[in-house]
This record gives sequence, structure tokens and C-alpha cells, in this order.
Amino acid sequence: MTDLLLSLAVGVGLIVGGSLLLFRFSRLGGVAIAVTAALLALGLYLPLAALDWPGGDVLAIHLAVYLLSAFACGVLLRERQQRRPDQGLHWGPLVIGGFFVALVILCAFFIVVAEQGLAPSLNAYLFPSAARQGAVSSRFPGVISHDFQQKEELYNQYLQQVQRQQERGWQVRKGWLGKPVSGTPTVFKVVVHTHEGEPLTGATVGGQFLRPADSRLDTTFTLPEVEPGVYQAPLNLPAAGLWDLVLHIRKGEELHEVRANTDVLP
Repeated sequence: MTDLLLSLAVGVGLIVGGSLLLFRFSRLGGVAIAVTAALLALGLYLPLAALDWPGGDVLAIHLAVYLLSAFACGVLLRERQQRRPDQGLHWGPLVIGGFFVALVILCAFFIVVAEQGLAPSLNAYLFPSAARQGAVSSRFPGVISHDFQQKEELYNQYLQQVQRQQERGWQVRKGWLGKPVSGTPTVFKVVVHTHEGEPLTGATVGGQFLRPADSRLDTTFTLPEVEPGVYQAPLNLPAAGLWDLVLHIRKGEELHEVRANTDVLP
């Protein structure tokens, strides 16, 4: 996040500063000045991006902000060149330049909110009742992987795993013994039978409850076997709302994975 905002600020500063220097010490027109300044910023950023690839989304953000900044500088400087020294700038180019400045500031604001969330005071002002209950998070903690070959390999492994599970034919029933309430232990029960209907004993049953809104709340659990084929334990989920479940059942070399979701009451 800091690197992103810093590189955007440095690039925009180079474009604005380079445009002003060229306007002062060269005879180039406004368009030529903007193009030259934009090429200067891109010429510095693109080699760094190639050496340490940030991903297509981050690259697109930089290109958009740099080119918009160059365009705004070109509009303002071209207008200034066409008017006498004793005349000020026309209101039209100023409005266009102000629009792009506001656009860049809003982009930076949304990036900060997505990474760090709203400030506590602003969060309490916008969502007073929800903030008191601690049920609102404006932060996006997810990380997007750019290793597409690895993702393809993992997807192929997942398809093979699904096929093996279908051939194995284990029967899995799962659920809460009562209504799950945040901050209160509630028994979670899993019953596993083989394809022939026999209880699956001696397995290792566990997994994770994943919080889509905040991965910091993800909860890992293990269920002991209390009866043949029956695995259960009290679990305590820290927040109300929707949770994703990834359940793993292992016996020897065999792995059975079940995915589901559940709703936890406040």
C-alpha cells in the first residue's frame, strides 16, 4: 500500500514538475510538454515494474493516473500559452484540471480504504449503530495471486480430488447442535459413514471457518471422535454473520473435503 501511493505520488510529481520546467525553459507546446513529462514518468516506472512485477491491476492504476495527470497538465499549459501574460487562465481548463485532481485524490482514498479500512472516527460517524456492535469492516484484507500457472495446477489437483471423493462415496452429515451465536461455544457435529454405510472410525476431522469480510478472524478447529463415526466439539466463532466452512476428513492417505457456509447470530 505504501509503495503504491508513493510511486503514484512520485510519478505525478515528476509529471507536474517536468511540465513546469519544460514550459519555463523550452519552446514546446502544451501537448508536447505533457507527452514528454508522461514519457519521463513511465520511462522510470515501467522498468521497475518489469523487474518486480506488481500485477496488471497495479500497473493499470499507474498508467491511468500518470496519463490523466499529463493530460491535465497539457490542457492547462496549452491554455496558458494561448493567452497574454496579463490574462489569467480561462475557467474551462481550470475546471477540467480540477476534475482530474479530484479524480486522483478519490482513487488514492479508495485504495487506502480498501487496504486499511475507514478511520475509527469516520466509521463510527457513517455506521453509528453497527460500529457499536463491531459488525462493520470496511477493510479488504484479501490478496490476489498473480501466479496463474500455480493456480492452474492447484485447480487441476482440486478436480482430481473431487473425482476421487465421488468414487470413494463417503457419506458426510454436519451441523450445529443448536443455534450458533457469536462469542458463545456451540457444539459442531460431523457424522461420517463409508460407501457401504459403516461408521468411519479413526479419522482425523478438522478444518477452518473462514470469515469473508476479514480473514484475521478465520478459525481453525479439530473435532475429536466421541462415538464410532461421530466427531464433535464446541466451537466459538468471534463475529456474527456469514462464515465459509472448509471441512477436511482424513484417514490414511485418503482426504475428503467438504465446503459449505453457515450463519452465526449476534
